[in-house]
Amino acid sequence: MNIPKKVKQTIEKQKLIGKREKVLVALSGGKDSTLVAFLLHKLGHNIEGFHINLGLGKYSSDCEKAVEQLCKDLGIKLHIHNFKEHHGSSMCYLRTSIQSIPGKKGLKNCAICGVIKKWILNREARKLGFKKIATGHNLDDEAQTFLLNILKGAPSLSANTGAITKNGGDKKFVTRIKPLFYIPEKEIRKFTKKRKLPIHYEACPCALDSYRIQLRKFLNTIPDKDKQNIIKNFERIHPILEKKKKKGAVNYCGVCGEPCRDKICKRCSLMNSKH
Repeated sequence: MNIPKKVKQTIEKQKLIGKREKVLVALSGGKDSTLVAFLLHKLGHNIEGFHINLGLGKYSSDCEKAVEQLCKDLGIKLHIHNFKEHHGSSMCYLRTSIQSIPGKKGLKNCAICGVIKKWILNREARKLGFKKIATGHNLDDEAQTFLLNILKGAPSLSANTGAITKNGGDKKFVTRIKPLFYIPEKEIRKFTKKRKLPIHYEACPCALDSYRIQLRKFLNTIPDKDKQNIIKNFERIHPILEKKKKKGAVNYCGVCGEPCRDKICKRCSLMNSKH
C-alpha cells in the first residue's frame, strides 16, 4: 500500500484540510499519531504538535521524548500539556479516585482516560486558535468503534464519527480529522519502522482490560479486506444514522462551560460524585 498517496487522496476526497489551514496534531508518541504528523508535514500542511504527558512514570517520559524528537526532526512547534501540573495528580491517580466513587467502580481505565483527554484536547486546541485537530485513528480503530457501538446496541453513536467529525458545528467544538481513516494498522507499523521514525512502541501500562481491547484481539485475526468491508458498510448506513440522530442546540456544561449534550459534560460527570 502506498500510504502517502492514500492519505493524500483521503484528505482531498473528504476535504479534511484547506490549503491555508493550520492543524494541531494530537501526538501520543505512538506510531499512528507520529505518522499523521510526518505525512501532513511531508504533504506541505501547516501543522503544530500537542502532547499530553499523563504522568505515568517512565512510560510517559519515553512518550514525551519521542514526540519532542519528532517535532525537532520536522521543525514544527510542540505544545506539551503536563497533566500533573494542570490537574494536581497523574492520570493514574485521578482514574483510581474516580473508580472509588460509588456507582463508578465498573468504569474501565481507557474509558475514563479517553473522556478526559478529549476534553483537554478540545479546550486547549481552541485556546491555541486551531480550527482542526488531526488524530491518529486508523482503519482498525474505526472498525472497532463501529462494531462496539453495534454490540452495545447503540449504532446511532456512530453518527458522530467518520474521517471528519464536526460534532454539530458548535463554535466551541474543534473539528477532528483522521487522515489514516482507511489505513490498516499493520501497514502503519511497517511504514514507520521502515522510515525509523522516533516512536515509543510500548503499550500504555494502564490499558489492561476493556471491551475495545477484546474486540481488537478479534479483529487482529481477520484480513484487512474484512476490516475495509466493515468501514464500507459503516459509510453506507452513515447518512441514515445522521438523519436519525437527535438534533438540537448544544449545551454548555454547568461546571466547566465546555460544550456537551447534557447539562454536565462527561468529564465533569466522571469527576463529580453527585453525577
